Amino acid sequence: MIKLIATDMDGTLLNEYGKINAEFWELEEKLNKNGIYFAVASGRQYNTLLEQFDRIKERTIFIAENGCNVMYQGKEIYTDTMPLAEAKKILDEIHDIEKTEIVLCGKKSAYVSGKNKAFSDELAKYYLALKVVPDVREVEDEIFKIALCSFSGSESHIFPYLKDIKENYQVVVSGDSWVDISQNNVNKGIAIKKIQEKFKISYDETMIFGDYLNDLEMMSSGKYSFAMENAHPKLKEVANFQAKSNIDNGVIHAIKEYCFDVK
Repeated sequence: MIKLIATDMDGTLLNEYGKINAEFWELEEKLNKNGIYFAVASGRQYNTLLEQFDRIKERTIFIAENGCNVMYQGKEIYTDTMPLAEAKKILDEIHDIEKTEIVLCGKKSAYVSGKNKAFSDELAKYYLALKVVPDVREVEDEIFKIALCSFSGSESHIFPYLKDIKENYQVVVSGDSWVDISQNNVNKGIAIKKIQEKFKISYDETMIFGDYLNDLEMMSSGKYSFAMENAHPKLKEVANFQAKSNIDNGVIHAIKEYCFDVK
């Protein structure tokens, strides 16, 4: 019996327009009545996820900032932050990467030093709590991660610049335009394990959905791990199952089939 379902957002639960299918809300209610926990696992900040799932926030587990911040009913299940001095050292190293914007993701807010129109539109998807500051290197906050955005491409443009940083930190491609830097021991998979420990849920009772490389570790956290049809090839290699694409509401179809035997 499945007791925990965790899903990524972009390219997974969300459709091509960045929206949640209306059928999800009815299905989630059915999950809740059957005692199945629902968790959303995203690179987005907690404030943003809280707003998106406002109608079910009291029964949703939030895995925010790619696993750095796990919240349930307004309380922390698990949090891992980066020492501020280390974050500032990294910011000094990456500050001048061309065609790349930096988001410093803190506990109080996310911080940027400037916004053009395209970057502002992209930020709006992920960061509800956002402050524009003169220099992100001067921010004082508890830091979850550093996010880099380049419309020139995350794997091809940003990732090659981070060769030295990868030796000491978790550096993950989280989307076509995004790369995230966090503590080495932080990822969505570890967050899932913390949730399983708290609620006494086993590997065999866990269902996972994802599409990109920031979902990689999460795939090994549950027996029913699904890579979306539109997923990165490396994710498909490690997942135990494949779901239909996000455009075809693959998460909803798989939940209905495996939890309620509706094909």
